[in-house]
Amino acid sequence: MKNIVLFICYTFLTVSCSSSQGKKWSNSSKEMVTKFAKTITSYELKEMLYIYASDDFEGRNTGEPGQKKAVNFIKDHYVENGILSPIAIDDYFQEIPSSYFNNQVKDSENVLAYIKGSEKPDEVIIISAHLDHIGISKSGEINNGADDDGSGTVAILEIAEAFQTAVKSGYSPKRSILFLHVTGEEIGLYGSRYYADIDPVFPLENTVANLNIDMIGRVDPKHEDKGNYLYLIGSDKLSKELHDLSELVNKTFFNLEFDYTYNDDNDPNRFYYRSDHYNFAKNNIPVIFYFNGTHADYHKPSDTPDKINYEFLETRARLIFHTAWELANRTNRVKLD
Repeated sequence: MKNIVLFICYTFLTVSCSSSQGKKWSNSSKEMVTKFAKTITSYELKEMLYIYASDDFEGRNTGEPGQKKAVNFIKDHYVENGILSPIAIDDYFQEIPSSYFNNQVKDSENVLAYIKGSEKPDEVIIISAHLDHIGISKSGEINNGADDDGSGTVAILEIAEAFQTAVKSGYSPKRSILFLHVTGEEIGLYGSRYYADIDPVFPLENTVANLNIDMIGRVDPKHEDKGNYLYLIGSDKLSKELHDLSELVNKTFFNLEFDYTYNDDNDPNRFYYRSDHYNFAKNNIPVIFYFNGTHADYHKPSDTPDKINYEFLETRARLIFHTAWELANRTNRVKLD
C-alpha cells in the first residue's frame, strides 16, 4: 500500500509540474504564474515610461548625460525592489570604454540585475532590451524613443518585479534570470556584443535562451484595427523546442496573433540581424526577438509616450514573463537543434 501511495503522489507531482514538456499545465500552476504575471500593469508601465522617455533624458544618446540618467533610473528600480547585481554589491554597471566604440562616443555601460535560480543557478535565461536611443536631432528636437526602446526597458523592469514578487512568495525560479539592459544598440549593437564577446558575466555555454524586447508598445499599419499581436523573430532558427514552447505559452494564456513575417530568411528588412538577440544567436544561444514592427514615428521626435498602447504593452510584457517563467522552471533546458 505504501508503494502505491508513493506512486500516486509521484504521478500527481509529475503531471502538475511538467509544464510544456507534458504539453499542459495543471490548473493550480496556471493560477500561480498568472497571479504573478498580473503584477505587471499598464499603470506602472505608463508611469515609468513617461519618466524614461521624457525630455529630461535627452534622447538617451550613448555616452551622453541623458543616457547616464537612464542607467541610474534602471539601477534605482532594481535597488528599490531588492533585486541584486551579478557583478558586485551595489555595482549594476558593466563598464564599456570609449575605445570599444572606436572612440565614436564616450564611455558607456550596460545595466545588469539578476535573480539566482534555486535549483540550477548556473543555467541562465537572459531577458534583454536596449536602454539607448538616438539623442537630440540637429534641429534641437529630442528623440524620446518611447517605443524604441523605452517600451522594452520598462517591460523588463516590470517582468523583473513580477519574478521578485514570486521569490518573496516562496517561488524562486529554478534557473537564474539575468535582466540585461544594453547600451549602444542604435550605433551597432555594441552593448550586447560587448557582453557576448568580451565579458559574459555568465558563461555562454550555460545561457539557455535570450528573450530580446525591442519595440513592443505600438501598432504598425498592418495591424491597425485588429487585436493584439507581436512579430516573433528567430524563435525556430536554433531550437524548435523553444518555438513550440513559445507557441504553447501563447495558446494557453493569451492567444495573441504571432506574426512570423520578419522571421523569413529572405525578409529584406533583415531584422534578425538588427537587434541585440543576434549577438547571442551567433553564439548558438536560442533566441526570441519580440517586436511590434515599425511605424511613422520610428526614429523621430514624435516617438513619444502618449502614443503607446499601454493595454497591449501590458499583455505583451505578461506574455514574455510567462515564457521566461516556463524556460526557467521546466525540467530540462530547451534543446539546441
